[in-house]
Amino acid sequence: MKKVLMITLALGPVMACYAQNISSELDSVMNAYLRVRHFNGSVLVAKGGRILLKKGYGYKNVREKSPNDAQTIYMIASITKQFTAAVILKLVNERKMSLSDSLTSWFPNYPNGNSITIFNLLTHTAGIPDYTQDSTFMVRHSRLKVSEALVEYNKSDFPPGTNWKYSNQGYQLLGEIIQKVSKMSYFAAVRKYIFQPLGMTHSGFDFAGLRSMDKATGYWTYPGPGKIEEASIIDSGRSSSAGAIYSTVDDLYKWNQGLQEYKIIPKPIMDQAYTPYKNQYGFGWFVDSLFGKRILSHSGDTYGFKSNMARVTEDDLCIILLNNIEDEEMRGPLTNDILSAVYGQPYHLPVYYKEITMHEETLRQYIGTYQMTAGFTFTVSLDKDGLWVTPPGQQPSRIYPLRKNYFFSKIVDAQLMFNSDSNGKIVGVTIFQAGRAMAGKKPG
Repeated sequence: MKKVLMITLALGPVMACYAQNISSELDSVMNAYLRVRHFNGSVLVAKGGRILLKKGYGYKNVREKSPNDAQTIYMIASITKQFTAAVILKLVNERKMSLSDSLTSWFPNYPNGNSITIFNLLTHTAGIPDYTQDSTFMVRHSRLKVSEALVEYNKSDFPPGTNWKYSNQGYQLLGEIIQKVSKMSYFAAVRKYIFQPLGMTHSGFDFAGLRSMDKATGYWTYPGPGKIEEASIIDSGRSSSAGAIYSTVDDLYKWNQGLQEYKIIPKPIMDQAYTPYKNQYGFGWFVDSLFGKRILSHSGDTYGFKSNMARVTEDDLCIILLNNIEDEEMRGPLTNDILSAVYGQPYHLPVYYKEITMHEETLRQYIGTYQMTAGFTFTVSLDKDGLWVTPPGQQPSRIYPLRKNYFFSKIVDAQLMFNSDSNGKIVGVTIFQAGRAMAGKKPG
């Protein structure tokens, strides 16, 4: 999952007075995010078996001006991991395998395979390395199966069970194990054990080959005037059990209901899946809390698409967000604002800002490194497009001028105010986020 700008700034505080028509309130929240171009997709919110909101926003195809709706089909990326974990647990329930089984059972030549268990793979605690980031290795081994590539790579990020690191390769290994245990392809196993029993008729795997009027086009950024950047589609064979599934909000709600009613996997086993181990992760689910409620969620991120699914099982609350813009973050502010609206809690709506033109000579004064009192350092750089902020360990993200010394992000709700001395020299910055202000200095 690719990281975005370091900051999440929520502006324009709104007190959620829990309007009589919660559906209208949720629609207002979604329209606020649509206005600032932080959402372009479909949403479903349900509680206690009642649909509170099911609607599309923006376009599934900008060139054709075809709108998103509740039937639009999206790639859901890493939400696929929920389904992979569920099939594993189904096979465990059928006593065809065990969570304590080691990799050696299926891959005798796997390095340190005796120490890596199915449990480790499910919880991202196996230390499985991301060999796809090694370009030299990929040139020679790109056509190997994940299990074969990992044997060749022969590296580990940490001893199994001692740490946590999100691993697509670990979940792809689970897909290969599913094939060996079930005697069918991973795709066929998901269809047999989940899609067919739940009636998920608009879900599948080969998004590139999908021929449907409901198929969304993925975009790198929110399409603006004269700038429409369609994203390429990742082949389902590459992402497989880590991120190949496509679906709709309706089908994912069927998935939620199947989980809620334990139609696929019995409660004792699902309780294990919802138990956080390291880094608040269970089996295909992040486990967190808000307003005293346990929140189960997983997001997805692939070329042209972002997604998030969040559930509060005690209240049968389900939030499904499917977005056909790749540079928006679904797991944070928007999901939390929806949760706040549903539970009658205060929330913030993003505010629309219109950028101004600023000459390159003026922009140059902001270039440099800024040391924040919060304990991190970030850099500001300039290219032909404008100013870019690079937080620690993340990719650069562009910021836009609102007025002199004041900039904002279009990716997340964030603002930066550059501070100057009596001579007009830039000496620091203030970052505004979530009702907080963080100050920093520019050395020299």
